[in-house]
Amino acid sequence: MEAAVEEILKELLDAVGVAHTGVVKTVLAGQTIFAIQMQDARQLIGMHGDTVHAIDHLVKKIAENRSSAKAKETQASGGEAVPVEYLQFLVDVNDYRAKQIKELETKAIMMAERARSFQYDVELTPMNAYERLIVHTVLSDSPNVKTESSGEGKNRRVVIKYAAN
Repeated sequence: MEAAVEEILKELLDAVGVAHTGVVKTVLAGQTIFAIQMQDARQLIGMHGDTVHAIDHLVKKIAENRSSAKAKETQASGGEAVPVEYLQFLVDVNDYRAKQIKELETKAIMMAERARSFQYDVELTPMNAYERLIVHTVLSDSPNVKTESSGEGKNRRVVIKYAAN
């Protein structure tokens, strides 16, 4: 799947005429990240990361469609159907999103330490589902703390709870 994602990214970038120096695969906070490397990243990051998020969504949809088509071909030729797996990866540009993830990890660890030190629950600011997932993942093995999400809609947040062992 990883080679397919890199191929899709390169095809997409070539189709829109964006000059890039390559795609680098890394793993951070349990996520596979495909980082596009280029001289001037502003055009692919966009305002508040909107463009890179759109590219991420587009690449996932293309990969999903290709995977689904491949599964249908396999089934049509008499083989077993290959299930379309949930695509767990991110598209990044010059480590823009990776830096955000690292900052979120640092904040989560710092707040978990606060919960342990003062032995009380720490409520984080509202986050989107992906950001909450990162916090839950980062703190999953932390001693004396557990995490849970609370709230509704845009006000959904992570609460880091002190848990005495």
